[in-house]
Amino acid sequence: MGLLLVVGGLLGFLPVLGFWMLLPGLLLLSLDLPFLRLPVRVVIVHIRRWLRRIRRRLQARDV
Repeated sequence: MGLLLVVGGLLGFLPVLGFWMLLPGLLLLSLDLPFLRLPVRVVIVHIRRWLRRIRRRLQARDV
């Protein structure tokens, strides 16, 4: 299933398929392929840190 999502994501220029399929595909593949676990984990940590910084900035502006 993960491989199909990655392939579908590579065909993102088509109307039905999209680039959104790449991330779920890589997440599913990382469950099965040990060499993908660390890179996916690193990306998830970076995204969470980035979102946390954005939330802090928005909360500081609202106060």
